[in-house]
Amino acid sequence: MDFKKLQRMAKNVIDKRGGTEALKADAEELKNIATGPGTASDKAKRAADALKDPGAKGTDKTADAPVTPPAEVPKPPGAPSAATPPPEPPAADPTPQPPSTPTP
Repeated sequence: MDFKKLQRMAKNVIDKRGGTEALKADAEELKNIATGPGTASDKAKRAADALKDPGAKGTDKTADAPVTPPAEVPKPPGAPSAATPPPEPPAADPTPQPPSTPTP
């Protein structure tokens, strides 16, 4: 493997995108997108858009990105709402009971 050629190619890509400072800015912008709000799909789209703009010339768009609420699933009539917690199961009795014997 020709490491010199690989090194030159990497240097050319970095220089083409604006140098090491731009590379650092891109990395910071991607970190902010990854740790920001939104679904994985939204984050992937924002990251792809961010990489199209080398050097993070624009501002970080994570704060301006719309947060898509999860799709609502229709509930059957009479179903409890999401705000009401489900009922807790009855607690098990910790003391063992003697087995019941049938009466003759």
